[in-house]
This record gives sequence, C-alpha cells and structure tokens, in this order.
Amino acid sequence: MDTNDARRSVISGVGSAVPSKVLTNHDLEGMVDTTDEWIITRTGIRERHIAENGETTVSLALEASQIALDDAGIAAKDLDFILLGTLTNDIGFPSSACLLQEELGASHTAGAMDFNAACSGFVYGVSIADALIRAGTARNVLVVGAETLSKIVDWTDRNTCVLFGDGAGAAIISADESGNGRGVIGTYMRSDGSNPEMLRRWGGGQRKPNGDGDAASFDFIHMDGQDVFKRAVTAMGDAAEYILEQTGYIGDDLDLLVPHQANMRIIQATAKRINLPMEKVYVNLERYGNTSAATIPICLDELKRDGRFNPGELVMLVAFGAGLTWGSVLLRA
Repeated sequence: MDTNDARRSVISGVGSAVPSKVLTNHDLEGMVDTTDEWIITRTGIRERHIAENGETTVSLALEASQIALDDAGIAAKDLDFILLGTLTNDIGFPSSACLLQEELGASHTAGAMDFNAACSGFVYGVSIADALIRAGTARNVLVVGAETLSKIVDWTDRNTCVLFGDGAGAAIISADESGNGRGVIGTYMRSDGSNPEMLRRWGGGQRKPNGDGDAASFDFIHMDGQDVFKRAVTAMGDAAEYILEQTGYIGDDLDLLVPHQANMRIIQATAKRINLPMEKVYVNLERYGNTSAATIPICLDELKRDGRFNPGELVMLVAFGAGLTWGSVLLRA
C-alpha cells in the first residue's frame, strides 16, 4: 500500500501539442490499398496528426513543455533536469533535450539528455525522474515524450503508415514532502533486446551506415505486426499486473488506467488482465494514432483539462515499445 516517504515525486503540471494537419483514414484510402473500415477494425484509429514543414520534434516538445511549466506554476530556470524520450531527434547530435533546454531558457541551470525507449519512453522518463527526486538530486524534472514519426514512415506501406502520428506531451515531476500520500507509489521497467528486428528502423545508426540493401528498409519503420501484437498484449498485461502486486493493490482499487495508445485490442486485453472495466480506461487512440513516447503525456493533459485527473485518484500508466521495452507507473494524482 501507500508509504509515507519523506519525499515523493508528484506530477505538478502537464501539457501537450500536436500538429494542426489531420490525416484521416479516408485520406489514406487514396494513398495505399486500405479502407476506413479495415483500419478501424484492426486498430481503432480514425485519424492522426502530421507535422508539416517547420514542425519538428523539438518545436512540438517546446510547446508542450511551456504549457506544462505554466500548469505547474514554475519557470524554466526552476528545472533541475530535462528528460526527453524520443526516437525522432531533430539532428544526430547534440541531443534534442539540449536544444529544448536552450529554447526554454534553462541553459546552465538544468541537466538535459535524450533517451530512446520508444513507446515506453514516458513511463521510463517518469521512473527516472522519480529516482532523481527520491535521491535528493532534483526537485523539478521536466519529462517529455515527443515524436515526428510521419518523417520516418513509408507512406506506401499500409502495415505501418496507418498506425503512426506526431505529437508531444510533457509533465513536470516535482518533489513533494507534504506527506499527503500523493505521488509516485511504484515503478516497473523491463526490456528484451533479443529480437530488434521485430520493430525497427535501421537508418540513423552505425550498423548499416551506408544504407546497405533496400533503401526503404534502411530509412523507414518496419514492423512484424502479429509478433509485436502478441508481445505487446503479454508485456503490457505483465507490467500492469506486476505493479499492482509490487505495491499491494488490485485492479478494483484503480480509478484510472492510462495505457500506451497503439491498438484498441491491446488496450482491452491489458484492462481485462487486471479485471478493470473499460469505463476506467482512458482512450484517445482514434484521434491521434500511435505517437510513441508522446501518447501517455498527451492523455494526461487531456484528462486534466477534462477534470478527470484529480488529486487522490489512483492512476496507472503502462506502455510497451520497440527494443523491446515495457513498463508501468502507479501513482496517486
């Protein structure tokens, strides 16, 4: 159950940003061999937001971060660390987190780094921020998930182009010593690097620096759909079940489940695994598609604006992504 730790980490502010351009399933019907019915039946997605010229991972992250800072009531100079989860960096290096730091006006005042846990990025980021705060290393950590996946999608491949969208979400994770029971209760992170081919993009690294082989295989996302689906169902269910066991709760105790938004059937299977009714599961998949590390913080921003992320509620975050990576966070809002 909840412990009375002297220092806990709480989500003190959230924000999100998505491009204004929307690509619907009907738009895709004119691009690849697919139909609106086919996409909805297999994924639950109806539309996704697509970055246009001038919109980048960092520009979306900046907008979401500024909203989160305003929501938390703190200035960028109050940040001790910036964690940016992404697999679509603006440039090779330096990190997008450092570029974001400069845009925010937090240079010289905060540490900053990127990390790539793919769709599990925000869950990993919250876990790292929680550890920094509990260790006394930081008081305010900006955790961002931001992606422009449309730039690495093959728009002739219906197996992937229907799935992904662009966006950014951010949260301020702050130290709380009030003893009111709010904050992160437990975290869980796991990975399996034994089969990177299952969900991959070879380009951008040194293993195949010259683009050996087919150019499309090098530059774009490729996914073994059925294998990924099966692993995601198992891993997200495991992560949800484990964090409850670890902290002494059961599914009935939850007020809200915020899962990674990749496929409606995966979300439903995760809820079923912990005997949670879908009424307690937040889903915005149909409006955004899979925005990788940005999905959960976008959900949190929407929930807070809708008055559904309330102090005292028991909330679980759970995700699965390439790597393979998966994890969960249990917190009291």
